[in-house]
Amino acid sequence: MVKILLACSSGMSTSLLVQKMEAEANERGLDAEIWAVAQDKAAEDMKKADVLLIGPQMRFMKKKLSVNAEEAGIPLDVINPVDYGRVNGKAVLDTALELIENNK
Repeated sequence: MVKILLACSSGMSTSLLVQKMEAEANERGLDAEIWAVAQDKAAEDMKKADVLLIGPQMRFMKKKLSVNAEEAGIPLDVINPVDYGRVNGKAVLDTALELIENNK
C-alpha cells in the first residue's frame, strides 16, 4: 500500500484533490491511502506516510518540514501550482509515485 500525505494551511483546500487522487488510484487498481492535514499536523502524520506533498501556499514551510521528512525517511515536495489549481489528481498522484520510487 502506498501512503500519500498532503498538507495545506488548513487541510481543507486539499480535500478535493485527495478525492481526485483516490479516484485515479482506484482507476489504476493502485492500493493507496491518501489523506490531507493542516500544516500543524504534517510533522506528526508524515511518520505514517511514504511521501509528503505540500500545497503551493505552504511553499515557505518546505525547508522546515524537510527536516522532519528527512527524519521520517520520506520525500517531500511542493505540489505544482498549476496541477493544484486545476485539481489534477492524475498529475499529483504521478508526482507522488515518482517521488516514492526515486526515494527507494
